[in-house]
Amino acid sequence: MRDFINEKIKSIKPSGIRRLFDIANEIPDVISLGVGEPDFDTPWHIREEGMYSLQKGRTFYTSNAGLQELRDEICAYVERKYGLKYSSKDEIVVTVGGSEAIDIAFRAILNPGDEVIYPEPCFVSYEPCILLSDGVPVAVPLSAKTEFRLTPEQLEAAITPKTKALFISYPNNPTGAIMERKDLEPLAKIVKKHDLLVITDEIYSELSYNGEHASIASLPGMQERTILINGFSKAYAMTGWRLGYALAPKNIMEYMLKVHQFAIMSAPTTSQYAAISAMRDGDADIEMMRESYNQRRRYLMNAFKKMGLPCFEPYGAFYVFPDISEFGMSSEDFSTALLKAEKVAVVPGSAFGACGDKHVRISYAYSLEELKEAMKRISRFIKKLRAKKKQA
Repeated sequence: MRDFINEKIKSIKPSGIRRLFDIANEIPDVISLGVGEPDFDTPWHIREEGMYSLQKGRTFYTSNAGLQELRDEICAYVERKYGLKYSSKDEIVVTVGGSEAIDIAFRAILNPGDEVIYPEPCFVSYEPCILLSDGVPVAVPLSAKTEFRLTPEQLEAAITPKTKALFISYPNNPTGAIMERKDLEPLAKIVKKHDLLVITDEIYSELSYNGEHASIASLPGMQERTILINGFSKAYAMTGWRLGYALAPKNIMEYMLKVHQFAIMSAPTTSQYAAISAMRDGDADIEMMRESYNQRRRYLMNAFKKMGLPCFEPYGAFYVFPDISEFGMSSEDFSTALLKAEKVAVVPGSAFGACGDKHVRISYAYSLEELKEAMKRISRFIKKLRAKKKQA
């Protein structure tokens, strides 16, 4: 039957996040710190609006682009937050999560052989989505030395005559790194110099702990060459509702919408009604969750300091990316050994690109009690590793 399978699909590796957690699910009493999912329930007023829409029998298809009322609210929100003005009529599409928005963006703009530059470490789906759209992924490896920020020199060096787009995602998964306005401005100049497009995944934009999030689309001359992607999963604890959106200039959006309407038709109607309430009344919910995440972030950084484990300090999302290079192990071996010895599941950094291999990703979207117990186990584990290293 393999002869019937598309060759591109055969060549793409399965997600590096899921393999270890399939093993972890078979082990009792495991503390799993791997899945990037808020541990909060969706705020009640959002759930209530979803239930009310069902009670009212609102179970029909929406327009392909999404409910007009929701599109209006999203456009009002991004104008209020980032000073960006989009037409809710023809510059937005509501998607099945941010993941679909990324997929249709690549499928709408890429021709075979077009190159897309993106920084690594990064979320596992970016490279496969580029490949599935017949593009050529061009990874730029980053490190803690530059706080996992893409530098102008790195971007300029990666550009070739075949480069069509730059893809960025800040706050970043898995590192928690951010890019401030002063970091984005020189990148924007290079993008304009080479006449490139930008796709920016800002799904963690509301989870910034060092001032307001900056969007590259808000810089002069950038909105007209940027596809901005966001969603409801992380900021509003709505992962299972599967709802996101993309904003782009009209002459790009019409082709993204074409892909969306043939592949998806429309995003879930119930989720869209719930999201209207999130947009209108969700600011306080975001603030509460962000403060809780920030408390956990500070706790983890202090815990790593006590155990002497180097870790770049993240100022966004809900991940830490500690450095395990002192142990001379691959991230896969480290994660597997930790799981077997202490029943703590973390994600190997190699899942996010080769340059992440001397790190592991730990999500702090878990209770403080779970994190405290996990840190005890990790501390015990690395003490044993250090003891073995001394004996060797």
